[in-house]
Amino acid sequence: MVGLSTGLKKLLSITACVVDTQGQATPSSSSEDKFEVMLNPAEFTHDYSIAYNSSSAGEAAKSGANKNQAIGKAAPTPEFSAYDADTVNFNLVIDGTGVVALPRPAPGGPDDVATQIENLRKIVYEYDQDEHRPRVVQILWGSYKFNCRLKSMSVQFTLFKPNGEPLRAKLTLSFVQYISKQEESARADRQSPDLTKVVEVKAGDTLPLLCYRIYKDSSYYAEVARVNNLVSFRGLQPGSRLVFPPLR
Repeated sequence: MVGLSTGLKKLLSITACVVDTQGQATPSSSSEDKFEVMLNPAEFTHDYSIAYNSSSAGEAAKSGANKNQAIGKAAPTPEFSAYDADTVNFNLVIDGTGVVALPRPAPGGPDDVATQIENLRKIVYEYDQDEHRPRVVQILWGSYKFNCRLKSMSVQFTLFKPNGEPLRAKLTLSFVQYISKQEESARADRQSPDLTKVVEVKAGDTLPLLCYRIYKDSSYYAEVARVNNLVSFRGLQPGSRLVFPPLR
């Protein structure tokens, strides 16, 4: 990633965050809480995933207890449950041969490979005594920002001095998204028109009324009827379940 204003190469950095009582994470200003890579990752993966509820038939299929299911019967339709936390994965190379210069030279000379790994480990892996869990960190690369916690860290040493001291290492890192309490509440808000919802019909409900509750606009009833394959939007059956797609 390249900065648009200067054209200079931007190095990926990982910075420990301070989390306030509302769950808002702010990157620390201390240089000891920041790790800047020597070489940017060659590949960077950001994964998005969605959780679905399985029906009893689906659960039976998972457990292998569906032997009595009728041949040719269609599989149950998964129902939206929630958005899982995003994850990011990438590899880093740490070099101690001197071929690659450190982005910020350490006082008294460049740190060796073991020291650089330990500096990173302190930021992403050490236990936060206040929160009683790993620290929240921010990955920053150009305009890309991602608040997260470490999920896994693997170190593979690939080059050594004759005495066994490592000269180069490859790190495989995986992080899981961190969101504040307000963001988490917003995601869990079933009234949000930006999320798919499954609603159980109650006595007295009509499709225009349900559309007004969810979208604040009853005129979406025709589209909801189409999505749910309803021949008529009148006379909804109590106990039936209807899918209300997100607004676009």
